[in-house]
Amino acid sequence: MIDFNYETDFSISSETHYADWIGRVVASEESIVGRLEYIFCDDDYLLKINQKYLNHDAYTDIISFDYSTVQEISGDIFISVDRLKDNARKYRTNFDEELLRVMAHGVLHFLGYKDKSHKEKAIMRSKEEEKIKMFHVEQ
Repeated sequence: MIDFNYETDFSISSETHYADWIGRVVASEESIVGRLEYIFCDDDYLLKINQKYLNHDAYTDIISFDYSTVQEISGDIFISVDRLKDNARKYRTNFDEELLRVMAHGVLHFLGYKDKSHKEKAIMRSKEEEKIKMFHVEQ
């Protein structure tokens, strides 16, 4: 089950389309979806989570809490819509593309991909691009 929750004015236009895509992303990595919760919020909301649970005092675009098991990918993915807007401007891409990148990024972490080293970051970016292309494929 993939759910979308909103702690800000933003909302996804077609939740079914996004949920289908995320399901295909997970399936493409030979895994299955358990329970995934996307929570869209603003900078202040995510900053409080970052401070409380991770002891970090900085804005970020995404925080994910992984509850996956061997059998299923599950977790909570918090996304700051404010950071998405700023990152889209900073990286000269459109908001929708940045949204897809971050949504895929959270799930890829649950699937075992890391992004600490340069090599891991390169693999993660490649996987993000691969998964974004899947969004535009009709099933």
